[in-house]
Amino acid sequence: MPALEIRGVTKAYGTKVAVDAASFSVDRGEIFGLLGPNGAGKSTLIRMVMDILRPDSGEIRVLDAAPGVQERVGYLPEERGLYQRQRVGEVLQFLGELKGLARHVAARRVEQYLDRVGLLETKKKRMRELSKGMQQKIQIAAVLLTEPELMILDEPFEGLDPVNRVLITDLMKEFAAKGSTIVLSSHRMDQVEEMCRSVFLIDHGKGVLSGEVREIKERFADNSVFLECDRDLRAHPAVARTEPKGRALKIWLREGETPEKFLAGLLAEGSKVTRYERALPSMDEVFVRTVKPA
Repeated sequence: MPALEIRGVTKAYGTKVAVDAASFSVDRGEIFGLLGPNGAGKSTLIRMVMDILRPDSGEIRVLDAAPGVQERVGYLPEERGLYQRQRVGEVLQFLGELKGLARHVAARRVEQYLDRVGLLETKKKRMRELSKGMQQKIQIAAVLLTEPELMILDEPFEGLDPVNRVLITDLMKEFAAKGSTIVLSSHRMDQVEEMCRSVFLIDHGKGVLSGEVREIKERFADNSVFLECDRDLRAHPAVARTEPKGRALKIWLREGETPEKFLAGLLAEGSKVTRYERALPSMDEVFVRTVKPA
């Protein structure tokens, strides 16, 4: 059974439709990307998954709607908020117990996950003493310490430098490898491309793109290839234009030519080809080509 199923979910605020008949599912153990520009409906959709808002229509099933399901879900909301006057360890202990952890289990995991995010030395510091990036990692640690089956993370990389983005990315991959499911809402397409197998893109409340990242990129690919070869192909009759890309050459093929036919022709002509791959767009390019201006 999927960890999360969204079926025809709609939510309106008065006459404004925030989410319009959204449908997708997330497999267990998957890192899934929920994408869209600001104001597209991502956070509204997440709040409905977390039962903070009720949909006007449609169905949401979380972990097959089993009893006590909310204790098995970790949530990093868009709105950040920690008790600024309290000490880091006290806040995490409280949040762990609030999610049902026994006191001694929460205490052990506070130490464990502070260490995993590189902030064990902050345990006795007050929250207000920490930087924005450090507080972001504390909130992520608060999600991880309950070791949830499903994590809903709204912009988890906000405020993190490249080193800490790698740290948190590795932690998420580790949890997914152990069977946790992660729904990642982000505008960072590079992170999504690295981490997610499948995505759902929402724009102006409507789902406009859904599927596996690789399949989506292939769908948006133009008729071009990356090639390393022992001959100059710029004047080849099948080539429309070229652009150097490191040691390789990016080649746009003429209309009617296919990558497979082009490669077969090169080999038949006796060319020595050391690299040949179809050029796929980045998820940034896919996003720009799909999302309408506000």
